[in-house]
Amino acid sequence: MTTIRWGHEGLTWEFDVTDGKVRRRGSSLPLVEVTAANHGRHWSSNRLVDTVIGAGLRYRTHRELSEKDFQVLVIELHDEDSGLTAEVTYRSPDGVPVVRGEVVVRNEGSAPLRLESVTSLVTGGLPAGADVLWAENDWNAECRWRRQPVRLSSPDRNGRLADYRHKSAFTVAGRGVWSSCGHLPMGGLTDSATGESWVWQIEHNGGGWSWECGELDGTGYVALSGPVDLQHGWNRVLAPGEEFRTVPVALAFSAEGGPDGAFAALTRYRRATRRPHPDHEGLPVIFNDYMNCLMGDPTTAKLLPLIDAAADAGAEYFVIDAGWYAEEGESWWGTVGAWQPSRSRFPGGLPDVLTRIRERGMVPGLWLEPEVIGVDSPLARSLPDEAFFRRDGVRVSDCGRHQLDLRHPAARAHLDEVVDRLVGDWGVGYLKLDYNINPGSGTSTGSESPADGLLGHNRAHLDWLDGVLDRYPDLVVENCASGGMRIDHASLSRLQLQSTSDQQNLDRYVPIAASSPTAITPEQGAVWSYPLPEHSLDEVAVTMANALLGRIHLSGNIPDLAPEARALVHEAVAVYKSIRADLPRAVPFWPLGLPGWEDPWIALALCTSSTTYLTVWRRPGGEDTVVVRLPHLSDVDLQVLYPADSAATAWWRMDTAELTVTLPAAPSAVVYRLTTRGADR
Repeated sequence: MTTIRWGHEGLTWEFDVTDGKVRRRGSSLPLVEVTAANHGRHWSSNRLVDTVIGAGLRYRTHRELSEKDFQVLVIELHDEDSGLTAEVTYRSPDGVPVVRGEVVVRNEGSAPLRLESVTSLVTGGLPAGADVLWAENDWNAECRWRRQPVRLSSPDRNGRLADYRHKSAFTVAGRGVWSSCGHLPMGGLTDSATGESWVWQIEHNGGGWSWECGELDGTGYVALSGPVDLQHGWNRVLAPGEEFRTVPVALAFSAEGGPDGAFAALTRYRRATRRPHPDHEGLPVIFNDYMNCLMGDPTTAKLLPLIDAAADAGAEYFVIDAGWYAEEGESWWGTVGAWQPSRSRFPGGLPDVLTRIRERGMVPGLWLEPEVIGVDSPLARSLPDEAFFRRDGVRVSDCGRHQLDLRHPAARAHLDEVVDRLVGDWGVGYLKLDYNINPGSGTSTGSESPADGLLGHNRAHLDWLDGVLDRYPDLVVENCASGGMRIDHASLSRLQLQSTSDQQNLDRYVPIAASSPTAITPEQGAVWSYPLPEHSLDEVAVTMANALLGRIHLSGNIPDLAPEARALVHEAVAVYKSIRADLPRAVPFWPLGLPGWEDPWIALALCTSSTTYLTVWRRPGGEDTVVVRLPHLSDVDLQVLYPADSAATAWWRMDTAELTVTLPAAPSAVVYRLTTRGADR
C-alpha cells in the first residue's frame, strides 16, 4: 500500500493506493464514479455510486502543485475495460478547510463512449447517522434550509445478506435552466453529537446538477455531479481521444460547532476563488427604482424626484430597472431584445436622465435581460434560428420569449454590441442582469442531448460574462433571475452582486435576508430596503435592518416619507457606511439556528477577529424576549447601532456568553455591535 498525503495547515487528506485502487482514507468509494451506456452499475440502483467504471479505475500517476495561495493535487486513473482515463483535480486555498473538485475524463479506447454521468467529487468517511441539510428555494421564498436524519432516507434495514447495500439515497437535483429553482445547489451533513459538519456547493449556473448522500460501508458519503442521465436526460458521446470536463464543486469541513463553521469556511473559499473587483471592498449603496416603487414604469417625470431623494439618502448608484426600453402603453415584458431607449418615456432622451444621476453624485445603472428575445421583437426574425435554443429543429419559446444560445457567434455579437453601447457609449456603470424564463430541458444541435446543449450554453454564458468584465473591469454587474433563481458560485465567482429575492413583504423578507449568507458572501447579497409612507417607524427600521449586514438595495417611495421615516432611512445608510469596511472580512453564523420560515425570532451575526455585528428580528408570535448565545465572546462592549432610539433592551451575561434581548413590538429589529474590550474597532 502507498499513501498520498496532501493539504495544508487548514486541511489534510490522505489517499491509500492498494492494488491500484485509490481511496480517500476512511472511504470505500472510488475518487470518481462514471456510468456509460454499456457500463452501468454493479449494484442496480438510481444512485450515482456503485458504478462499474468507478470500481475499475486504477492508479496511473499523481502530481502535486502549488499555485498562488492554493494547494493542488491531480490524480490520474485509468479503466482498462472501458478505455476511460479520469484526471481528478483537488484544489484548496491555503488555510481554508475546503476542497474544490473537478474531473476531466478522456476516451483512450478505440470506440466511442456514451457517457451518462460523471461525478465531480465523491467521498465516504463522513459521519454515519448524521443529519442531512438542504435548502429549498422558490420565488419570493429563497434560502429555506431544512434538516433531517440521513437514516430517514437510508434506514437501518438489518438485512441478512452479507453484501446488503441500499439502492436509495437522499438526492437533490436542479431542474430546468435556473440553477436554484426548487433548491439551492448546496447541501450538508452535520453530526449533532460531535458538531462535525460538511457543507457543499455545486458551481454550475444551470439547472443540470445533482447531489446525493447516504450511508455506505458504515460511514456517510456524498456524491456531487453536474447533469446526469437519470435526472436530466444528459449524455455526451466521447469519440476516441475526446475529453469531457465536469462542473466544479466544493466541499467544506468543520470539526466542531455544527454547520456554522462549515459555512464560515465556505465563505472564505468563495472570496478566495472569485474574480477580484473593487466593488467587493467598496460596497456602495444602490438605489433601484423597481421594488415597491416604479415596478417597471419609469419615466423622466417619475425618476427625477427619486434621483434627488436617493442622493439625499446617501445612495452611490442609481439603477433604472425594467421598462426603460418600452414605449408608454407598451408591455415591457414582450418588447425585450433590442435594448433601445423609449422615446415617449424620456422626451429629452434617456441620456439626459443618466446625466442627472451623475450630477447628483451617483453612478447610473440599467436593467437588462440579455439572454432572451421577445417573440414579437424584430430581432426574433433578424437573428438566425441557430442563435436560439431549439429542440428537434424547432425554436423554443417560453412566456412570449425566445432563449439565445450563447455558443452561436451571432447571439454573442448581439449582446456585445448592446453592452458596448450602454457601457462604452452611454457611460452606464452598473448592469442588473435578469433572467425570467425557463425554456425546459435545454437545446440540441445535431445528435447532442438537450441537457448537454444546455451545459454548453451555460459555459458560453460564463465566458461571455468574463469577456464583458475583461473589457469593462470597473463595471458592476448584478446577478438576478426572478429574484434568487440563479444563486450559484459559478455566477458569483464572476459577478459582483446577487439578487436575494423579489419578496415585497418586509416581514417575509427577514428569513431570506438572514439565510442568504449561507449561499452568498455578505458583501454580494443584495437585499431590498423599500420603506413606504404607510409603514410604521418599526417597519421602516425592519426593512432597513434587513440589508445592513449585506448590500443595501434602497427602493420604495422615499420622496413621500414622513420626516421621521426619512430620518430612519438616512440613519441606516450612514450606519451602513460606518461598518461596511468590516463586512468583506466577516464570516456569518446563526446564534438562534438557521432561520425557519415562520420563526418569530431570527438572528444573524457577522464576526471579524474583534467585532461581532448582530441583527435580531422579532416577528409576530412568541414572547417579547429572546436569549441569544454567542459562545465565542466574553468581555465585550455592547452598542446599539440601529435604530439609535430603539425600544429594545439588552443584557449581556459574560459568564454564559448570552445576550438577552427584549423587543416590545412585532415586527421590529435591532442591530448591535459587540466589540472585544481592548480591541480596536
